[in-house]
Amino acid sequence: MRKIAVFASGSGSNFQAIVDAVEAGELQADIELLVCDKPGAKVIDRARHFGIPTYSFLPKTFASKADFEKEIVSELQSYGVEFIVLAGYMRLVGEVLLKAYEGCIINIHPSYLPAFPGKDAVGQALKANVAETGVTVHYVDSGMDTGPIIEQVRIPVLPGDTEQTLQQRIQKAEHQLYPAIINKLLQKDTVGGILH
Repeated sequence: MRKIAVFASGSGSNFQAIVDAVEAGELQADIELLVCDKPGAKVIDRARHFGIPTYSFLPKTFASKADFEKEIVSELQSYGVEFIVLAGYMRLVGEVLLKAYEGCIINIHPSYLPAFPGKDAVGQALKANVAETGVTVHYVDSGMDTGPIIEQVRIPVLPGDTEQTLQQRIQKAEHQLYPAIINKLLQKDTVGGILH
């Protein structure tokens, strides 16, 4: 089975959906490591509950992004990680990680990209008064949610929607879409070649 790492920064609802899919046999993967840039985040407790090793770090204690990414790559390699799944990781991936895992890092974003990249995509959609938004799974590059798109789902913005109600519907879609797409990608013959 393919060895993956999940990167997250917050409560870890997408991390939970990925774990649940693995437990249910819907996602053929071994989650080897959770990487978190916020040592007190709830996602760390979720990982520990399932016996998944964690690596957490404080970015400000490192001289540069390259420094902490070198340490992350070292951790990933020590677990034999082949593929990285970003699940609410609120940090741009830098050159060190991109080079080490070229074509093997994906992200899920709560909008129908290219609309509303970056932080607070749900709030951005509501402020723009659009009729629909969505969910996007994409490969990660050096930009802010700019990598090649793998799969997208449209989600209507309903009259009277608040950030909370729209977020709940988006997360429900994310929790179904992401494990399925991860599984599809991991079933390809080779991560390093076909997934580019």
